[in-house]
Amino acid sequence: MGDVARWEPGARERLMMAALDAFTEEGFEQTTVAGLAERAGVTERTFFRHFADKREVLFQGSDEMQGVVTAAIAAEPEHLTPVEVITRAFEAVGPFFAERHEFARRRAAAIAANTNLLERELLKLQTLKAATADALRARGVLESDATLAAEFGATIFHVGFERWIDDPTGVGLDQHVRRTSDELKVLITRE
Repeated sequence: MGDVARWEPGARERLMMAALDAFTEEGFEQTTVAGLAERAGVTERTFFRHFADKREVLFQGSDEMQGVVTAAIAAEPEHLTPVEVITRAFEAVGPFFAERHEFARRRAAAIAANTNLLERELLKLQTLKAATADALRARGVLESDATLAAEFGATIFHVGFERWIDDPTGVGLDQHVRRTSDELKVLITRE
């Protein structure tokens, strides 16, 4: 394969879709970077220009998403409760995922099939919780309240995300997050 292939547009997207196909067909552990590059029609060098390793194909948007959430927390009006701030912050990631429904669905299946990937997913969620708690504390939310609100946020995002990837109707992630938040608030306040 010549140098031309590595400069073709869309290499990153082709690598991502090739990885999902390979992880589904061969399994994550059996998939090699060389195989991914070949499937995508690029060189291994091109793969490593886009991703540090084959796991990062599945986790490459985590930092960007975390940035969206923490920026939304900082931007919310001061009069809102921590739970409302965190709900609105996780609703804000809806546009981030709007065009990624199929990728997200297939990604979730690949992660669920591999304990190492599942462990990595949980670590990323923990990192997100810590960042949201820090962002809430920066707004002046008390330590324990920030921790609880961050846990609430992680829960509504996780459950809302699972509902969204299983929903064929086209309802947005933001709506699933809001609905999950409303349901959890009712559950918490029910005597």
